[in-house]
This record gives sequence, structure tokens and C-alpha cells, in this order.
Amino acid sequence: MMERDAKILSAIAAGMLVIAIGLLAFATQQAPGELSAPAAPTTDSGQVSINPPIGGTVAAGKLAADFELHTLDGTAISLSSLRGKVIFLNVWATWCAPCREEMPSIEKLYEEFSKDQDFVVLAASQDSESRSAVDSYVRKNGFKFTVLLDPQNKVGDAYDVSGIPETFIIDRSGRIVAHHVGPYDWAQPEMRDALRELIDTKDNQTAKKDSQTATAD
Repeated sequence: MMERDAKILSAIAAGMLVIAIGLLAFATQQAPGELSAPAAPTTDSGQVSINPPIGGTVAAGKLAADFELHTLDGTAISLSSLRGKVIFLNVWATWCAPCREEMPSIEKLYEEFSKDQDFVVLAASQDSESRSAVDSYVRKNGFKFTVLLDPQNKVGDAYDVSGIPETFIIDRSGRIVAHHVGPYDWAQPEMRDALRELIDTKDNQTAKKDSQTATAD
């Protein structure tokens, strides 16, 4: 399990040189012992601060806090209702430039796994003004992944998010296996391969269990 999780973190780390060239640099703050990608060179135009950090950020390895939010069409979705699936949780806002920069790569990642029912992309919008602004932005850019409305910053508070964008990858058991602060190119092959391995874990365990049952019979 640790080796598998390390591959996700390594996939993020492997792309940092590419990001440094192609994306805006970002600032990160890490709690002691937190597992996340190495920091890139920082600039004033990177991660957008939304809250002062209180008690540090949520580290990889911890259980993900449950929440319930509504989609743009009014459907209520809770994290607990998705237990058993791999969750890609992104915290963002329409007014956040680094968030807008990484959104196309999230869409590509979503399209890559769109036929896999065991992988879910959730993008929790921190826009506090109006639903229409979020809906207009999503429609204009043709994003098909699930966008959640979080005007009261429930996810940000529950996950100690101090700036956006911020992304959490949650495994089937509800455990955070990777946490990344700042914009990232999520469509990189290394990331897709790492997520595929995470998604396939259940299938491998099921096959092993079936094999053991057949042997016992």
C-alpha cells in the first residue's frame, strides 16, 4: 500500500520541472510530516490564499472528512456515499487564476477515466457570490466533471485549506493517499498510471480472494 501511494506522490514530483516551465510557480506551506509534492520555486502569483492556516493542513494518510454539497443541478453528494471509489477532490474558485490554469488538465484526467465507475472527480467551488457565475464558467469551458457548490467553504474548513487550488486523492477506504498544494498538470502519463494502479487495487484484491476461495473448495 505504501509503495502504491508513493507512486502517486512520485508522479506528482516527476512533473515539477515541466510545471516550473509551463505553469505559474506557487507557494506551499506544509505541516511537519505531511506527504505532498516537493515545493516549486515560489512567486506572488501562485496559490491564492483564502484562509490563515490553523493547526496545519490535512496530511496524506489521514481519513478524509465527510461532507455533503450540491452540484450545479441541485443534486446532493456526500463523500461517504462514494466510499469504495477513488476520489479526486479539487478545491478551487472561478476567480482563482492558478485554478483556472489547471482546470483543462483535470478535464483531460476525467475524460481518461470517464468510463470507470470507480473513479470520481469532484471540484468544490469556493465561490461565495452566486451559483450562476460557476455555472457559466463551467459551461463556457465545456467541463464535464462534477462541480460542487461550497459557498460556505465547508470543504476548505474541514480539510484546513489555506489556499487554492488544493487537491486531495482519496482511496477506496476513505484515506487521503496524496495531497497537493498549488496548480498541477494532472493529465501527465505518470499521474494517469499511478491513479490506474490505485483504481485497480480492488480488482486485484477481489481476484486474489476468489482464487483463495477456489483453492479452498
